[in-house]
Amino acid sequence: MNTTQFRLHGKLNDFVPPVRRRRFFEYKYRGTPAVKDAVESLGVPHTAVDIIIADGLSVDFDYRLQPGAEIDIYPRGCVSSAENVINLRPPPLSHHAFILDVHLGKCAGNLRLLGFDSLYRNDYRDHEIIRIGLAEDRIILTRDLGILKNGAVRRGYWLRSQNPLIQCREVIEEFDLEEWIKPFTRCLDCNGLLEAVEKEKIKLRLEPKTRRYYRDFKICRGCGKLYWRGSHWRALQKKIRRLTAW
Repeated sequence: MNTTQFRLHGKLNDFVPPVRRRRFFEYKYRGTPAVKDAVESLGVPHTAVDIIIADGLSVDFDYRLQPGAEIDIYPRGCVSSAENVINLRPPPLSHHAFILDVHLGKCAGNLRLLGFDSLYRNDYRDHEIIRIGLAEDRIILTRDLGILKNGAVRRGYWLRSQNPLIQCREVIEEFDLEEWIKPFTRCLDCNGLLEAVEKEKIKLRLEPKTRRYYRDFKICRGCGKLYWRGSHWRALQKKIRRLTAW
């Protein structure tokens, strides 16, 4: 058996037991596995890794483990003192589009409320999520580490919390989305974009009191659902404040 020393930095420590956090620990193996395989066997998905430093040198995922080597693994946002650093995470997208697994319906609704393109269905299979994520250049959000360990996945994030409100905050913080928040621009049901619609065009769809007391309406381009500043408006505004205040 060969032995290499690993040390995880920043948020990557969330993936390992406390005894292995923020310190070097031994990793035993046979042969010469790639560092990517070793990192994922520790429980860290490759999508969470940005920099790998092996004995002071920046390396990529194909680097082969060497007995006695010391390897530091960094997530996005952590700074290494090594020269000529290789960033392994793909560069940020010019747009912010997500696809969420079947456990994250409420999180998807919260992201849509803030205006973010968030695909979700409660019957998505893992291979569908990966296929759509790749085809449409979407970031996969999941509570299932197995999805992120699939070699085809390029962009993904493992949500730590099981609380939908905190999950949404995690996403905003991880991808620096504060300045991109645009509430009430997406449909909460289907993710379609909302646009203003003249009351005259949709008045036959309105209940008598709604027709009487409200003037401004929006309609979803996708499913046709109508939105207006009804009794639910203040509750949604309060929720937005909770989602964006930390």
